[in-house]
Amino acid sequence: MNLTLKVWRQKNRNAQGQIVDYQVKDISPEMSFLEMLDVLNEDLLRRGDDPVAFDHDCREGICGSCNLFINGRAHGPEAGTTTCQLHMRKFSDGDTITIEPWRANAFPVNKDLSVDRSAFDRIIQAGGYVSVNTGGVPDGNEIPVPKDIADRAFEAATCIGCGACVAACKNASAMLFVSAKVSQLALLPQGQVERKTRVENMVAQMDKEGFGACSNIGSCAAECPVGISLENIAILNREFLAAKATSNNLS
Repeated sequence: MNLTLKVWRQKNRNAQGQIVDYQVKDISPEMSFLEMLDVLNEDLLRRGDDPVAFDHDCREGICGSCNLFINGRAHGPEAGTTTCQLHMRKFSDGDTITIEPWRANAFPVNKDLSVDRSAFDRIIQAGGYVSVNTGGVPDGNEIPVPKDIADRAFEAATCIGCGACVAACKNASAMLFVSAKVSQLALLPQGQVERKTRVENMVAQMDKEGFGACSNIGSCAAECPVGISLENIAILNREFLAAKATSNNLS
């Protein structure tokens, strides 16, 4: 396939960015989207031009590093798929593809298509964990967990933290990401001790990072590559209200 790419180029987070047109030729339908970008970068390097910067790591749809806005959709046209698992057979010869980074104040652009998502890390540091004593590994069946609860916690835990929910939301809200982390631990017995402080601290950090408010449109869940449910946002709201009603933290 021969394709026209409209790629966002930006030297650094303080520079003015712009869309630049490129032509790529002889792209195999079996290539992944990132492999197609590798072909583009090889061509740019041969010409002595600066390659396009983009985030990637495992290229297996697991790590959440790849984060491209493709033709107006987070991760591209295929539902339930990360950018690295999107294949070029989803496009046709002669197509024009617009490629942009995530757009959110809390995700500043580092360069070109690469964005800084460390805001997510700081939200997790604020409370997305359980405090446990170090030592020997406990037996897997030491704390019995009902099957339905374990399944719901596992579904929430599948969030890969890619940020597609933020990119898809008109308010750039991180509620789906935060709710998945809060729900996962709130459902399990291991998460009960820090249950109140966890949700208070994570929501406070989310607001501090500058993410927008949730208006229940559902774009986040529609674009989530792993299918995190909006039900988790309802769980987060209940957890937050319960925590605030009995909290010693009046801020």
